[in-house]
Amino acid sequence: MDTVEKYRRFVMTSSLAAMEPVTIASGERASVTDVDGTRYTDLFSGISVVNTGHVHPRVAEAARRQIDALVHCCSYVYHVPVVADLAQRLAEITPGRLQKTFFGNSGAEAVEGALRLAKAFTGRGELLALQTSFHGRTAGSLAVTGNAKRKQRFGPSLPGVAFAPAPHPYRCRMCSGRCTLACADAVEDAIRYDTSGDVAAMIVEPVMGEGGIIPLPPGYLRRVREILDRYGILLVIDEVQSGFGRTGLLFAVEGHGVEPDIMAMAKGLASGFPLGAFIAREDIADAFQPGEHMSTFGGNPVSCAAALATIEVMLDEGLPERAARLGSTVLTRLRSLAEECKVVGDVRGAGLMIGVELVRDRNTKEPAVTEAATVRQLCRERGVLIGVGGYFGNVVRVQP
Repeated sequence: MDTVEKYRRFVMTSSLAAMEPVTIASGERASVTDVDGTRYTDLFSGISVVNTGHVHPRVAEAARRQIDALVHCCSYVYHVPVVADLAQRLAEITPGRLQKTFFGNSGAEAVEGALRLAKAFTGRGELLALQTSFHGRTAGSLAVTGNAKRKQRFGPSLPGVAFAPAPHPYRCRMCSGRCTLACADAVEDAIRYDTSGDVAAMIVEPVMGEGGIIPLPPGYLRRVREILDRYGILLVIDEVQSGFGRTGLLFAVEGHGVEPDIMAMAKGLASGFPLGAFIAREDIADAFQPGEHMSTFGGNPVSCAAALATIEVMLDEGLPERAARLGSTVLTRLRSLAEECKVVGDVRGAGLMIGVELVRDRNTKEPAVTEAATVRQLCRERGVLIGVGGYFGNVVRVQP
């Protein structure tokens, strides 16, 4: 029985309509190799995870050393040096006054915890989010995800969430061709008309990932921050997909001139080892009472060792700056090709977080869903792995 058959019989593969017909045996830097020896250039990096490349020697060695010392000892019951070291390092490299970290195992868990903390600190029960956003598939993270397709058959969602229009320049219906940040102003409308006024926090991705690689327009977060401050609402930044050098900055929010109150992280944090985290200002972090939030495997020592090595690799090798340079080159080239390819409606991105939106008609912007799937297949047949996403499933994702 081969791996594909074992998957079919024993693994719940509900996350995708169809899995890629590739059985990966190993990875090295920007490539993966299947069980038949076919080598692929990986431009999807495990859904934007292995930002340092597959099996970076320094990350792997750090994990091996930690395995030899200690694999598990619940870091919320006992003090573990590597966990404390990582928490301190995150306080040093994250923006603003973010200081105290809670460790979990995934992006969804990080988002769940961040939202719980916001409620604990403010004493309020409602939340704001954006249409077309994606924050995870657990109950709380799915509730703040602005995609009805992700929620089908799992409703009703948790109550107390209001959605503001997505800041999507290519598909904007609010500004008539010239951005006035009407979508940001609409956040105040959502607070006034769609909530009871009991809003704890708004959660925002600096670059909407699953929504179609949509960078926030310049000035958007500043205006939203001003609105939230007027109402005493916290700003939770979701850097799960955009963080750790992916966008040309260590954290994408740094390019917007605002300071998060709480920030969620995962994916690129540990180069593929399962680790999620959220970090907050000290006064906010201290709102949790003893026993209010817990994770048995959160802050696993091996994952934390890998994360520490990941951060040092990124800084030593200048990976954020490299992503900025390469991303600029790739965007320029893709936009040049788009002029000759009528199926391309928009090319956008930040650093090496790039989306190519395919449409059947540039005037109507009808999503070219089948065509996007075909592009992925053709790339795979030529030895290149890419992703496809977006609300309609028509955005080619380039995230090496």
